[in-house]
Amino acid sequence: MGIRMGIIGYGGMAHWHKENSVRIDDVKVIGAYDIDPKQVEKANNDGIIGYSKLEDMLGNPEINLCLVATPNNVHKEMVIRALNAGKHVICEKPVTLSVKDLDEMIAAAQENNRVFTVHQNRRWDHDYKVAKKVFEDGTLGKVYSIQSRLHGSGGIMHGWRGLPEYGGGMVFDWGVHFFDQILNMVPGKCLSVFADTHNVKTPEVDDYFCAMLKFENEICVTVEVGTFVLKENPRWLICGNAGSMVINDFNGANGEIIKVSKLAEFVPPVIVQTSSGPTRTFAPQPPETKEHVKLPEVKAEWVEYYANVRDVIDGKAKLIVQPKQIRRNLSLIEKVFESARTGKSVDFEC
Repeated sequence: MGIRMGIIGYGGMAHWHKENSVRIDDVKVIGAYDIDPKQVEKANNDGIIGYSKLEDMLGNPEINLCLVATPNNVHKEMVIRALNAGKHVICEKPVTLSVKDLDEMIAAAQENNRVFTVHQNRRWDHDYKVAKKVFEDGTLGKVYSIQSRLHGSGGIMHGWRGLPEYGGGMVFDWGVHFFDQILNMVPGKCLSVFADTHNVKTPEVDDYFCAMLKFENEICVTVEVGTFVLKENPRWLICGNAGSMVINDFNGANGEIIKVSKLAEFVPPVIVQTSSGPTRTFAPQPPETKEHVKLPEVKAEWVEYYANVRDVIDGKAKLIVQPKQIRRNLSLIEKVFESARTGKSVDFEC
């Protein structure tokens, strides 16, 4: 059967989906609904059916899946209407703004026996796939620290991203991706969250946040996103008792793994003089004792997401982005906001 898609909300992200989903075999976009007549006309001009009434698109028996790309505050309504119409559903992120609403969406999917998933496409980011492989291969030994960061210098957030009623702010915009990556990289329960948010340049929503997550396997994770940071830090820094890994950008190629060679066993520690005085503990490793290793090569394609959904609908695969995972992610986001609001660490245990 494959995917015969109807898009709900024919804005910017919807156009991206229309162009990229069809790169996968047996995926076809049939039509799109929007409240804006100009977008309906654009859909017709793009070679698909433009709908001005949602019920008309939901009544098309050829469409078996709806992709919801509306503003975040109406995701719940659109998802449930599509599920109740017998359609499978992909929802853009963030899926909704509360766990309570998400539970109603999951219940509707179960009641209608339909596939419900969220476009967490950044599980297929090249940098993430590289970092996850290094972590899982044990290249760094026992990992004790993971730092995931994104810094920009523009400052002001535009459109819905700057409006709280639409789920604006960096926690919902980028945090929803980065927390999803971490929760699917680090095994075991996350036990606690300590977070801080700031309105640096955008008055109404967070344009900076930093969250520290503590896992039961004693790994400490820092996730930080800021829109007004004038000097970028590495995208990833992972530290273990056998080495460190740095990735500088999203392409997953600009970085390296640094390990200490066996030669270090024969080089005694020395005291070095610094501007702040002598030190032995923080004396740099001699160059001849360090081993620089290239980052592994991985295959990463965002469109693999659609292939998985297609195969699930056809009964050939298990869903990769599962509702229970999305619920865990949204639960964590609620704890991030609670910690930022109270100034205290919050137990999570999930």
